[in-house]
Amino acid sequence: MTSTWEELREPPSTWERWKATLRKQPSAVLLAVQVLVILLLPFLEDTEGGRAVISLLSLAALVTAVFTVRSTPALTWLSATLALPAAVLEIWSLVDDTGSVLVFAHSVLALFYFYTAYALISYMFEDSWVTKDELFAVGAAFTVLVFAFAYVFLAIQEIWPGSFIGHAESDRRTFLELIYLSAAQLTSVGLSDVVAVKPEARAVSTIEQLGGVLYVAMVISRLVALTVMRNRP
Repeated sequence: MTSTWEELREPPSTWERWKATLRKQPSAVLLAVQVLVILLLPFLEDTEGGRAVISLLSLAALVTAVFTVRSTPALTWLSATLALPAAVLEIWSLVDDTGSVLVFAHSVLALFYFYTAYALISYMFEDSWVTKDELFAVGAAFTVLVFAFAYVFLAIQEIWPGSFIGHAESDRRTFLELIYLSAAQLTSVGLSDVVAVKPEARAVSTIEQLGGVLYVAMVISRLVALTVMRNRP
C-alpha cells in the first residue's frame, strides 16, 4: 500500500522545491542573491536601464531578507516595517534622483540591512547546535554588513561630496566601488583603490574595520568551536 501511494504521488514542482529551500535554508538563498548582485554590478552600472535592474535585484534581496528574518529570533514585523519604506524610496529614487531622496533611500536601506545582520547573528547565537543553514548565515550576515556599510557610504557622499577618492576623477564613487571598499574594510585586507578622505567617511570606515574584526572574533570563532565540539567522540 505504501509503495502504491508513493507511485501515485506527483513529484514536487519547481516552485514547490524553491519554497522548500527558502523555508529550510533561507540564509543560503539570501547569500546567493547578494553574491549575484555583486557579480552583475560591473555589467549593469554603466548601461542604460542598468540602475533599474540593480534596484529590482535590491528589492529581491529585501524580500529574501524578510523571509530570512522570519526564521530568526528577530521581530518579523519590524523587518517588514523597515523593508517597506526602503523599497518605496528605492523605486522613488529611480524617478527623482535628487540628493535628499537618495540620502533617505540609502539611509533606510542601510538601517534595514543592519537589522537583518543583527537578526542573522542572533539566529547563530540562539542555540549550541550548528545547522547547515547557520553555516550559510555566517556568509549571509557578512555580505549583508558589506551592503549595509556601502549604503551608508552612498548616503555620506551625497551629504559630503568628495568623501571618497579613487582612480576616476569624480566626487562620487559608484555603488560597486563602495561595495569593494566596504568588503576590503570589513575583511581587514585593506586592498582598495578607493579611500575615505573626509572626517565623516573616515569615522564610519573605522567603525566598519572594528566591526569586521569583532565579527571574526565573536561569530566565526564561536561556530568553529561548536562544530569541533559536535564532532568530538
